[in-house]
Amino acid sequence: MNYLGNKDILKNHKTAFLCSRQCTAQVVLKSFDWAREQREAKNCIICGNHSQIEKDVFGILLRGDQPLILVLARGMKTRWEPAIEAAIEKNRLLVISSFPKEVKRITKETAEMRNENILSLADEITIGYKTQGGQLEKLLLNHTFTAL
Repeated sequence: MNYLGNKDILKNHKTAFLCSRQCTAQVVLKSFDWAREQREAKNCIICGNHSQIEKDVFGILLRGDQPLILVLARGMKTRWEPAIEAAIEKNRLLVISSFPKEVKRITKETAEMRNENILSLADEITIGYKTQGGQLEKLLLNHTFTAL
């Protein structure tokens, strides 16, 4: 594993957030409300920041000051968005990648491995939405989770 940021964040109680790429507007709104609640409660959340809904939820969480973990489905980046850099500098963000830096493209396989990494780190799992018969549903077969 490659790490960037505050590794002590791993000591927190961690809730994973995952969501299938395709979801309804109702799921989007529930996910945004959930993210705001988590931010206000200062809960540590693990995100993948891959699907649009995961990016939006991560953005909501990033505006808070609670600890966050971002798990990549590619190698570690060399340049980051200012908000991510700021969170790293404030010691409230840990970025994790299990891939070498040469892996620059996200594939179905790297996304699946990233999701497995997220689940292995989590104490709790929250699912915005999972497509019936989709990869996320298959991945969750042996996990207990809360659906929004």
